Amino acid sequence: MTPSRTLSFLLVLALAPLGAARAQVERITPELMATHIGVLAHDSMRGRATPSPEIEEAAGYVEGVFRRIGLEPGGEQGTFRQRFPVTRDSAPGAPTGPNVAGILRGRGPLADEFVMLVAHMDHTGVGRPVNGDSIRNGADDNASGTAGVLAIAEAFALGQRPAGRSMLFLVVSGEERGLLGSRWFAAHPTVPLDRIVGLINLDMISRNRPDTVLLNGWGKSSLSTLVQRLAVEHAELGLSVGPDLEDRPVTPADSDHWPFQHRGVPYIFFYTGAHPDYHNVGDEPQRADAGKASRIARLAWHTLDLMATDAQRPAWEAEARRLNVPGGF
Repeated sequence: MTPSRTLSFLLVLALAPLGAARAQVERITPELMATHIGVLAHDSMRGRATPSPEIEEAAGYVEGVFRRIGLEPGGEQGTFRQRFPVTRDSAPGAPTGPNVAGILRGRGPLADEFVMLVAHMDHTGVGRPVNGDSIRNGADDNASGTAGVLAIAEAFALGQRPAGRSMLFLVVSGEERGLLGSRWFAAHPTVPLDRIVGLINLDMISRNRPDTVLLNGWGKSSLSTLVQRLAVEHAELGLSVGPDLEDRPVTPADSDHWPFQHRGVPYIFFYTGAHPDYHNVGDEPQRADAGKASRIARLAWHTLDLMATDAQRPAWEAEARRLNVPGGF
């Protein structure tokens, strides 16, 4: 082979993984995000309260996607589901809520470790009518984050992944009632908790300025630095990242990363800020910016990809760990 052909051959080999990654991440489209948001936040879902027939329907939709793309069940007893109590009543027939979990197995020496992507699928149900509308659809909060989990899982599952850690895709309910589903999963994990090396939480990713995403967990772990770097490297996404001003040095228990970071798992939480439709009837699918949500999901895809393949585990900043991980977990 001539030197010029050798150089061309090596260039093709070097660019092949980049091309494969580009093909995978480009599966995350505004159209796909809009479809998932539209189903989950449709009026027929009646706001997906926990418990309700509609949150069970939402769980069935999530499980159907996980099955279709070939994820391994990550729930209890070989299923995709995990049930948790909604009240303190543990008697038979007491109300419960659903979590849905799917696993994409890694390959190689890191495959027994996990990186996790989590979002909540529930909302606040039906309330007092406003101009004849009583359904609090929860399109941004949090059909948008759930759509992100589904789209990212599909992009990974239907593509060619390099060797790396396994991926746990977790969609919970009961968040609006005090993180019930994520608290339960963290206390009753279906994979060893000490093998979950880091997580991304997606909650409310489809509103406000189209070029901005906020990071809860800013400066608290290496994941914060990683996302900032990836936003620069992937300028095509048109996203600038900044700190979530609602965050505190001691992380508030305000979304589903909290039960896990409280047990020592480094996290980053993608969020686009509050708006007047928050927990109101105006949080409808047509007001969700599916284009913005798809670009944030692509940034999360790049983040999860590197979390899975980097030999180094995500690491807490020392002071953040001291403040946020009680008991030395």
